[in-house]
Amino acid sequence: MSTSTLVPLNPNTAKFISQPKKMLINGKWVDSLTGERMVTINPATKEIITSVPKGGPEDIDLAVESARQAFDEGPWSNFKPAERAKLLLRLADLLDKNAEELSHLETMDNGRTLKFTAGLANVGAEHFRYFAGWATKITGETIPVSVPGNIFNYTRREPIGVCGAIGPWNGPIMTAIMKLAAPLAVGNTVVLKPASETPLSTLRLGELIQEAGFPDGVVNIVTGPGSTLGKRLTEHPDVDKIAFTGSTEVGKQIMRSGADTIKKVTLELGGKSAHIIFSDADYEVALQNAANAIFMNTGQICFAGSRLFVEKKIYDKFVADLADYSKNYTIGNGFDKYSMLGPVISEKQKTTVLNYIDVGEQEGAELIVGGDATEDGLSNGYFVKPTVMGNVTNDMRIAQEEIFGPVVAAIPFESIDEVIKMANNTPYGLGGGICTTDIRKAHKVAHALRTGNVWINTYNLTSPTSPFGGYKQSGIGRENGAAAIDMYTEIKNIWVNLD
Repeated sequence: MSTSTLVPLNPNTAKFISQPKKMLINGKWVDSLTGERMVTINPATKEIITSVPKGGPEDIDLAVESARQAFDEGPWSNFKPAERAKLLLRLADLLDKNAEELSHLETMDNGRTLKFTAGLANVGAEHFRYFAGWATKITGETIPVSVPGNIFNYTRREPIGVCGAIGPWNGPIMTAIMKLAAPLAVGNTVVLKPASETPLSTLRLGELIQEAGFPDGVVNIVTGPGSTLGKRLTEHPDVDKIAFTGSTEVGKQIMRSGADTIKKVTLELGGKSAHIIFSDADYEVALQNAANAIFMNTGQICFAGSRLFVEKKIYDKFVADLADYSKNYTIGNGFDKYSMLGPVISEKQKTTVLNYIDVGEQEGAELIVGGDATEDGLSNGYFVKPTVMGNVTNDMRIAQEEIFGPVVAAIPFESIDEVIKMANNTPYGLGGGICTTDIRKAHKVAHALRTGNVWINTYNLTSPTSPFGGYKQSGIGRENGAAAIDMYTEIKNIWVNLD
């Protein structure tokens, strides 16, 4: 790859990288109490970008204390809804203003291409604008009750309190925003722990939060390993709510850790989404959707269409064409203006993905195209080529376990009932796709799928206005839309004897 095709690093991004990184606690940028640090790696080059504090449980304690005080005693508890809305709108404007800087920071830290990260900050800004509108619209109800006496019964919606938020490495800036916009709009405070691999865009977001004028302690950001910080956050008695995006296994650990204090939780977990292609689909649209569903963000998306069910009468042709289509994806450094797919996040993740390809072949699946990209001259980063596996059956590990890489398992089917049964035969239920020109068939299948999100003749669409979450072991609760307001408020029921 010629360096002449690399987009120059935004000067503000370079400046941010060059400055010492600290954590945000009670409105101040501080080192961890132990003084330990950890490095963050550019997955496209394997080079160290910078280091950040390696926080410990004591740092979480300080952050929670700060958030607790801001909620119980500080100015935040006295902010009017319109004042909260103004701060969120101000933060949205700052995201727009610094969009390119955040895009470059995300590409460097996460590996995603600039084609993918270019508009993320602007999308995040719309999240804050949407929930800013909710700040002045949180209402209760007056309820007619049939009880003796002259009784007035009404409800109030109140903020939960201190919210712990734990983000993933595959979408650091957007998941941080999704875990801030709704809780802040309704008056909660937040302790945010970004993923160890990708903390940088979240730390820059913390600077913008301060610039917007949020009071000290309303948002706190602690960097460090999830095994210690996440555990302390979920066990802490002064944390009222946990919002987590990540693997199902860690989600289960969070539920166990929070059980003693009955933490309220929102969990957006793993997936093994079924993408169903019927023979009557618009062929070119279906082909593009199938590729986009699995190869977007190098397959590192929780709702990726990793199980591709294709009607048997077009299965052979469709899978062969998908394999050819996958070769059109240019793989490389996210700063290369021609790159369409970046690396996976780490050496560990690359090894995991390649091991699953080997397991698939051992179980009888055919590696049609893809695999390790090292042989293509991409040895400087953690690159995996878009991979299509054929001759897959739904009971194989590559069809049942989340790979989190650019690997699709193609499975044939003959009837609607058969494909519905296979699609639902999974512990997950986050996403699903349907390609058909028969709208009656589309709705029948969409209603039958046990999954939280279904896309018909499209894929990968989300919006701040639309609820997002999963069935079964793909999670609890919903983010985005009005549903998120339910996740971050308590309903208080008040009875008044007017006699």
